[in-house]
Amino acid sequence: MSMRNDHLRAGLNELRSARRESRSLYWAVGIFSIFANMLMLTGPLYMLQVYDRVLSSRSVETLVALTLLVAFLYGIMGILDFVRGRVLSRIGAQFQTRLDRRVFDAALARSSKPHDENAQTSLADLEAIQRFIASPAPNALFDMPWTPIFLIGISIFHPWLGYLALSGGVVLILTAVLNQILSRNPIIQANITTHSASLLGEQLRSEAEMLRSLGMQDNAFDRWQIARRASLTHQLNATDVSSSFSALTKTFRLFLQSAMLGLGAYLALMGELSPGAMIAGSILMGRALAPIELAVGQWSILQRAHRGWWNLAALLTASPPDQPRTNLPVPKAKLNVESVTLIPPGQSQASLRLVSFTVHPGEAIGVIGSSGAGKSTLARALTATWPVAGGNVRLDNAAIDHYPPGKLGEYIGYLPQRVQLFDGTIAENIARLAPNPDPEKIVNAAKKADAHAMILKLPDGYDTMVSGNGGRLSGGQIQRIGLARALFSDPVILVLDEPNSSLDNAGSEALNTVIRNMKAAQKSVIIMAHRPAAIRECDMLLMLENGAVKIFGPRDEVLRKVVKNHTEIQAAQSVGGVQ
Repeated sequence: MSMRNDHLRAGLNELRSARRESRSLYWAVGIFSIFANMLMLTGPLYMLQVYDRVLSSRSVETLVALTLLVAFLYGIMGILDFVRGRVLSRIGAQFQTRLDRRVFDAALARSSKPHDENAQTSLADLEAIQRFIASPAPNALFDMPWTPIFLIGISIFHPWLGYLALSGGVVLILTAVLNQILSRNPIIQANITTHSASLLGEQLRSEAEMLRSLGMQDNAFDRWQIARRASLTHQLNATDVSSSFSALTKTFRLFLQSAMLGLGAYLALMGELSPGAMIAGSILMGRALAPIELAVGQWSILQRAHRGWWNLAALLTASPPDQPRTNLPVPKAKLNVESVTLIPPGQSQASLRLVSFTVHPGEAIGVIGSSGAGKSTLARALTATWPVAGGNVRLDNAAIDHYPPGKLGEYIGYLPQRVQLFDGTIAENIARLAPNPDPEKIVNAAKKADAHAMILKLPDGYDTMVSGNGGRLSGGQIQRIGLARALFSDPVILVLDEPNSSLDNAGSEALNTVIRNMKAAQKSVIIMAHRPAAIRECDMLLMLENGAVKIFGPRDEVLRKVVKNHTEIQAAQSVGGVQ
């Protein structure tokens, strides 16, 4: 455990720092718990007085006075328990709010790793800790230190009662430990399979049109049902183990109370205990063992929060917080790629090897090569989506990691090969989900992408709602909206990854107009391309082969060296592009 703590020290320190911010509230809960547990003696003391004094004196006035006092004390105890619950709920909310942005950023930074489970479940881990803090379980932990005190109080009535209560407490604690040991693996397996089934279901839902069009719906359902059944099986196993221990704990505690009452009755018959002490001892033992029973009942929540704590510690350690960056002036459209080597996340082999080239203001560069040559990987390197393993990418002589991620996204517009929209309006998607975007900027970006007229023809124009998979929009419409989103911040460099893969002739012409306008404004464009039409406006061509630069130079010169039908391509470009 010590080695584990050392390995995750940075993440644990962040979590503990967030927890320490609520230290005063924890102290308040602790103080409330002291008085609440003291007031739990109200019931046993009331029984003592009723059986030993009221019944013997037959005084109605004493009974009424004691009852009123007990009602007042129980009211105070109820208020304290209510306040404890509200304070703990706010501690959990404060903890989650404090870490929401940090965990969100860390999850995004690590989400590119396909097998990084910590990144995939990070937000759920944070919610699990918040739910644990707001659950009755922390109250049980605050009440447990009073269990020995109550057991000592029972022993004062009679040592035999103390021995019975102590042995019962030991059995319950051993039951809790056994519960942890036996339920750990079933709960872990249940969570893993449930998460896998949820991911598969979401993936299939997002590709619903493809499943139906290819007749894959039945096969997809069979595959999802296998994952779902595995999830249900493990959930049932975990629930069976947890519920069996919870039932065992509850049954044993009730038996202990009856056994305590029977032993007290025997001692009363022997003249060693008063009837009031007999009843008070039974009640007091129930109070003493209640926190243990509650902890066993909440064990699955505690285990989930415990696992979430360590998952978050690993995530935060692996993704340190971004250091504050000095705001640099708006850069010129000059990009230097210096001996860049990049290993994609989750892989061991480099996809880019010592790639170098320079993009000057007013210049468009086409990146060509066969599938798997590294074109999309280069696009991710230029936009800092994936970190480089060696070399540098410099924007106006400053390394791109010197720019805050939000600012870099404003300076380098990016149109990925597969455009993903988000649930919301078209205007919100173009504005990059900004809370209060400037409508004029949205329309200007759409006009630059030649998407304005297309958007106006939609049922609600810019306020048309779209889903994550684009809804009823065609691939070309989605691509134009993605291009408008890339242009929204008026970037100095535009990176386009297969930009005309879904565009028709008119869309390709609009794209070439965008490239010409960028060049005229002394801005730069980098295009990862397969089709000849995409490189019509390019001044330079960079050919990649197996992740390395094969040739870089003026467009026509490169085409003459690497393309056999160079004359035909030039003719196609001169008439508007081949699709």
